[in-house]
Amino acid sequence: MTGPLISVVMPVYNGAADLEKAMQSVLAQSFTDFEVVAINDGSKDESGRLLDRVNDPRVRVIHQDNIGLAATLNKGISLARGEFIARQDQDDLSHPERFARQLDYMRRHADCILLGTAAEIWVGDEPTDRTHDHPTRHEVLAFDLLFNNPFVHSSVMMRRDAVLAVGGYTTDPSRQPPEDYELWSRMARKGRIANLEERLLIYREVPQSMSRTGPNPFLDRLVTISAENLALASGRSVGDIHAENLAAYTHSALHRLSHKTDITAMAAIIADAAKSIGANDPEVQSKAAERSNIIRYQWMMHQTGSQWAKPLLQRARRVVRRLANLVR
Repeated sequence: MTGPLISVVMPVYNGAADLEKAMQSVLAQSFTDFEVVAINDGSKDESGRLLDRVNDPRVRVIHQDNIGLAATLNKGISLARGEFIARQDQDDLSHPERFARQLDYMRRHADCILLGTAAEIWVGDEPTDRTHDHPTRHEVLAFDLLFNNPFVHSSVMMRRDAVLAVGGYTTDPSRQPPEDYELWSRMARKGRIANLEERLLIYREVPQSMSRTGPNPFLDRLVTISAENLALASGRSVGDIHAENLAAYTHSALHRLSHKTDITAMAAIIADAAKSIGANDPEVQSKAAERSNIIRYQWMMHQTGSQWAKPLLQRARRVVRRLANLVR
């Protein structure tokens, strides 16, 4: 017997409040040839018992001690039997046609290894007027990935062999979280990526989301991954100081800037990366021009601030010296 075509990997950690709705949105899919690999990652609430009560032969439940999101996702992928991996978070809701639409696209585009969708944004059970509407084409997404994450993690479908070929999600604590941005960055260098413009997911903002618990460790790692992407796309070496500065400015991580920053070198990185990704793509070139203007503005504001601050600091030092002389 052959396995299912799609394996839905669903990590669960203290998700009892929304788990049943999320699971039902998967089981109600119009495309039915799938399995759900639901992994209870050491939950301390009712999540484990809720999973055990699911009465559907397509659902496989695994209980384990807590090992974290990235490692749990890798375990789910290793247990998956499907050709395609579909992600589903414990608190998001999938449209009934999501799997069917994504599978249809990936069958028609054999070179696509990663496919997301647009998403509605709800706060708990309340719809908002906000959405995640990201670019859809590979070239534009590849350029956007140099700076940020243009995918909704819970919406993606991936070819299992492609994920395994790049080593899956990183569990290196210096590179995750954000484990999704880190993985998409590596996958985009190996194959085509895309988003469907249809909003086939409800992304629910809730306090207990796995991506929102605890302190926010994202910023420095985000800068590190962005700098790596910029260096590789522009033909530089990983660790290039100008790529590091460009990523730091992009994410307002001023503590990551070198002592001196070179705006000409940073603008050259943007231009070279855009040329390598889409030399003849008007949208990529337009985005590159916009990004270059933004970085020039950020650099100017930072430099101007420093220049204004310098005489003030010098004046303050002179006052301190005068006071010190009076004390003597």
